[in-house]
Amino acid sequence: MTVPPAATYPPMDVAGRASRLRARFDEVGCDALVVSRLVNTRYLTGFTGSAGVLVVTSDELVLVTDGRYRDQAGEQLAAAGVDGRVEVGQTAAEQQELLVGAVRGISRLGLEAAHVSWATQRRWAGEWFPESELVPTEGMVEGLRQRKDEGELARMAAAAALADAALAAVRPRLAEGPTEAEVALELDTEVRRLGATGASFETIVASGPNGARPHARPGPRRIVEGDLVVVDFGATVEGYRSDMTRTTIVGSPTPVQERMLEVVAASQAAGVAAVRAGTECVDVDRACREVIEEAGWAEAFLHGTGHGVGLDIHEDPRVAKSSTATLEADHVVTVEPGVYLPEHGGVRIEDTIVVTPTGSRPLTHAPKDPHLP
Repeated sequence: MTVPPAATYPPMDVAGRASRLRARFDEVGCDALVVSRLVNTRYLTGFTGSAGVLVVTSDELVLVTDGRYRDQAGEQLAAAGVDGRVEVGQTAAEQQELLVGAVRGISRLGLEAAHVSWATQRRWAGEWFPESELVPTEGMVEGLRQRKDEGELARMAAAAALADAALAAVRPRLAEGPTEAEVALELDTEVRRLGATGASFETIVASGPNGARPHARPGPRRIVEGDLVVVDFGATVEGYRSDMTRTTIVGSPTPVQERMLEVVAASQAAGVAAVRAGTECVDVDRACREVIEEAGWAEAFLHGTGHGVGLDIHEDPRVAKSSTATLEADHVVTVEPGVYLPEHGGVRIEDTIVVTPTGSRPLTHAPKDPHLP
């Protein structure tokens, strides 16, 4: 299995995203938005560079970047079908001048409040945009990103399929006594060999007592007989990510480990069954937690049940007992309950799931049987 060429994916409606963003200006009280978070700039324009600020006004897009991206920026906007202007400044002072020009005459200028430091806000208010009222906004672009179009879902499905294939290739190695770090490296290498841009995040391989730490980093510990091994990883295709966890028992499980595997499998299945458009995220979390609580392990479920996935590995909506979000069709979320007992290890099972009007469909399809062949 290798990643399909980009031309085979359905197109993404990148060009239509700015108009949907502008439709939200009145509700937050701004006339334009300065997009300073790069992943949001990518979502709106297709630009993948490491430096740039995007200004979205009522009638134009202006991307200000530096000389490294003089050619790339214009090419990527054109490829995405985005009608925008690219301005290049060689120095910080030149880029400031270009940004000031792009917002001249704007009365109420929105900022991405969660992504602008206090020092930057003070500089922008005092030196850069003194003629504009700066309006803090929350989740303007992130709210649009929650619902994926057909092209986004296709890229995420490809990323998930690559991760499935990589795990199938590497998982038999768990019986050979490798270190956690060696397994993680092999997974990362395999997803790249298959055509992914890279891993979705820092791959987790946690064995034995390390598995009881939900976000343990792979280290020099060797995997041995009797270990539960938690493997949490994903692949990235054209910026879009997958996320999957599978737990393997090396050798025969103890009675407690067997029960952990059974309970988490039942919990995850209950959570997935609860996923559908119109369901509150807290209810998905509750469906998972009730199974684990009935088993007597409520305190051993140490994290939220899931999260949105897309251009970021963690994005809205959050699936947790404190969540106030409601699932909608074409949201993509994970369902990943777990039980973590230091004396026995950890068990987590996770799938990346697309929300549909009547339920859900998985993007991740790796087998969940915890036993090695």
